[in-house]
Amino acid sequence: MTGMLETVELETGGKPAGSVIWLHGLGADGHDFEPIVPELRLPPELPLRFIFPHAPVRPVTLNNGYPMRAWFDIVKIGLNQPRDTAGMQASQASVEALIAREQERGIPPARIVVAGFSQGGAVALYSGLQHPAKLAGIMALSTYLPLGEGMDFSIAPANTLTPIFYGHGTQDPVVPLQLGEYTRNWLTSQGCMVSWHSYAMPHSVSAEEITHIRAWLISVLSAGQGRRQAP
Repeated sequence: MTGMLETVELETGGKPAGSVIWLHGLGADGHDFEPIVPELRLPPELPLRFIFPHAPVRPVTLNNGYPMRAWFDIVKIGLNQPRDTAGMQASQASVEALIAREQERGIPPARIVVAGFSQGGAVALYSGLQHPAKLAGIMALSTYLPLGEGMDFSIAPANTLTPIFYGHGTQDPVVPLQLGEYTRNWLTSQGCMVSWHSYAMPHSVSAEEITHIRAWLISVLSAGQGRRQAP
């Protein structure tokens, strides 16, 4: 994975006051969550830039080696499984590049949310928690943090107290609820600020969850609005 990822971008108003980098799930692309932006009904006084990157196409062991858009290879979903450390680190580097580009466009890390669904949520947690500068927030949807033995992972002091929105379906057949709860409990044990939400839904996003995401985004991105970097 080299160079800047191709992205889909939407702005809810002129001169964005913050950015949301939102990673899709396995086999999808950057257009997957594009329709959610108008459903968020964000207030005009909080214009945001939504960035939906496309993951690279790579063979995925879980799906018999079939090439698809993926942030890293998956052998099996669950705890204590082989991990594609190199793939995770490459995706982390891509997220870092997107954060750096937002800084160049005048949005500091403290005004950036790193978000993701399913496999994209795993990368959002992995990348956001290790970012050296404080972020506005991290959003993890229907996901878990797939850490394995030998993986170099530590939460950056700057993001220990960064707000985390964590949503998961109680009927999720892809990423079982127990994996999300395990990650939530581990994050809490590390001192992280996790706002946990469970919904009666499968591996998806519900209208109720969108309502909660809206309130959370307004909460974490309204604070300190106006204190932006000079472009």
